Amino acid sequence: MQLYNKLSAKEREALIDEAGEDRLTISFYQYHNIGNPKIFRNHLFVAWDALDVLGRIYVAKEGINAQLSVPAPKFNEFKAHLDSISFLNGIRLNVAIEQYNKSFLKLKIKVRNKILADGLNDETFDVTNKGVHLKAKDFNNIISQDNTVLIDMRNHYEHEIGHFKGAILPDVDTFRDSLPQIVDDYIEGAKEDKNIVMYCTGGIRCEKASAYFKHLGAKNVYQLEGGIIEYVRQIKAEGLENKFIGKNFVFDDRMAESVSEDVIASCHQCGEPCDTHTNCSNVDCNLLFIQCDSCKEKMENCCSVECVDIIHLPEEKQKELRKGKNNSNKIFKKGRSTKLKYMHKVELETEKA
Repeated sequence: MQLYNKLSAKEREALIDEAGEDRLTISFYQYHNIGNPKIFRNHLFVAWDALDVLGRIYVAKEGINAQLSVPAPKFNEFKAHLDSISFLNGIRLNVAIEQYNKSFLKLKIKVRNKILADGLNDETFDVTNKGVHLKAKDFNNIISQDNTVLIDMRNHYEHEIGHFKGAILPDVDTFRDSLPQIVDDYIEGAKEDKNIVMYCTGGIRCEKASAYFKHLGAKNVYQLEGGIIEYVRQIKAEGLENKFIGKNFVFDDRMAESVSEDVIASCHQCGEPCDTHTNCSNVDCNLLFIQCDSCKEKMENCCSVECVDIIHLPEEKQKELRKGKNNSNKIFKKGRSTKLKYMHKVELETEKA
């Protein structure tokens, strides 16, 4: 029984081109007590691989978090399979604002300890006592009130290219990092008499955070239902005012979806208006940063002169340089590097070259 990908990304791209079918980029999550995540993972892989589903899915004892791509002609079959699973029957699917047939090129379903790394001990509070879900119209109304604290629950590289007007934008690298900072800086002083309203990409980060904030004593906790993705769908369908400026960062090969025409970020290398993320072409670096077309051409899609030098070395030499290294985000953090002159405004510790 095949429970892994046999095709490379290039081979999959060729098959997608050959098929000539539109694909739908979809995301969803659900907290639920899953008895045996490994068996559930294998069940999903067999069923979804047969439907040519691609994507990145995390399964844990606490539930499922999925971002995936489905061939449009097979969507009804895919939805029928979801509905055959009791806790996924009728689940809301966040369909991408902008479709791209190659948003994912492999099917990866991984078993994790949690579907979202939050650093919380779920045994210490009631994770089901969540905040009030707000649809777009009610969300627009409440964030316009003076006694509302609006918090972006995403990371710095996400909200740098787009966010809601007037939102607090924590300068953090991960969701795990954001919780203690938000509690110390914003929740403690507002938990008794303010409306604490939060939002994220698809809603999953707010789901756990809202319960945690209520556990800490926050009285009026709200969250944007379905996140930014669902908000955009609703404002278009209902003709509502769009209070989101810029792009919505997404975790697939598109990297972002345009929500408004505003460009609120700058190229990290020259400072010109730009909101296009890329990864450094030096695979040993792979830094995520913002780069305009001019700098992309000049720097050969690299974040620094050092990386340009490396990509021109023979492949064998590059492999030798990478040998034994495990840089990950310990050195090359997303959007944070002293090599980037106009990077996100943060103070950095000196990085290793």
